[in-house]
Amino acid sequence: MPNALTDALNTGTLHAQPTEAERAVWEQVNEVLMEALAILDDLQSYNGAGEEIRQAIQNPSEDQVQERAWAAVVPLVGKLKKFYEFSLRLEGSLHGLLKALTSARCSPTQHLEQEQALARQFAEILHFTLRFDELKMTNPAIQNDFSYYRRTLNRMRINNVAAEEENEVNNELANRMSLFYANATPMLKTLSDATTKFVSDNTDLPIENTTDCLCTMASVCKVMLETPEYRSRFASEDTVSFCLRVMVGVIILYDYVHPAGAFVKSSKIEMKGCIKVLKDQPQSSVEGLLNALRYTTKHLNDETTSKQIKNMLQVN
Repeated sequence: MPNALTDALNTGTLHAQPTEAERAVWEQVNEVLMEALAILDDLQSYNGAGEEIRQAIQNPSEDQVQERAWAAVVPLVGKLKKFYEFSLRLEGSLHGLLKALTSARCSPTQHLEQEQALARQFAEILHFTLRFDELKMTNPAIQNDFSYYRRTLNRMRINNVAAEEENEVNNELANRMSLFYANATPMLKTLSDATTKFVSDNTDLPIENTTDCLCTMASVCKVMLETPEYRSRFASEDTVSFCLRVMVGVIILYDYVHPAGAFVKSSKIEMKGCIKVLKDQPQSSVEGLLNALRYTTKHLNDETTSKQIKNMLQVN
């Protein structure tokens, strides 16, 4: 059990300071992570324009009501654009971290122990990703607002009404944003695609460098959560949520990157133990994470997945 990494993943620790060798990557990723906090705050306070949109649909010929709805939706779409553009920066950060943590100069476990600050940042990206998607999944206003914006914009174009340029998400960007938000877990899909792309772009790097890094992190999180000695060191319940999200995040990435996936008998991730750890928590706090394993993994429904694992993940 890599004790140094255990400390690095425990929130509130002082052990995850970057070394000089890590600093360049760490500083780039740190900027993105600082923005991630603001993104979560914005998403958490996202209330949508449901009432204004309802009024506009019910009163199609009242210009004032239409203008009020448009005025309410435009700044919200600005926020949605910001979230989408942030996902692209997150993708770039993940590439930088994976490059540092999977290079051939030492084993994945040595990387994670020697580069604790970068391992910690990787964990924070996964934590942000799962938290963003949990919030997005429970907020139908996001899809409703964006759909209304696109319909209205199309109608304005047909009627040759000019929309203010600074408010407009152009059609090409709107299409990309639409694909992003149509996904139940858009940030997780971004990371899964980015990790898969990293592996395919770096053919000189054995795939095991990436998968072993992921399974080591899953194992560390599992042991931290199921061992009273480690769990007693947690700063707060927030640390439990942090470790649970990181564990689920690396399992999903592993399942996308490894040709046979995370659920096959030969998987280096001890899936039964990881699922048990999740199911030992209060159900309300882990339902979203269990759903992420049920619905966003690639190989759960393969014939190679044991019935026991499928049963463990069945909805009660």
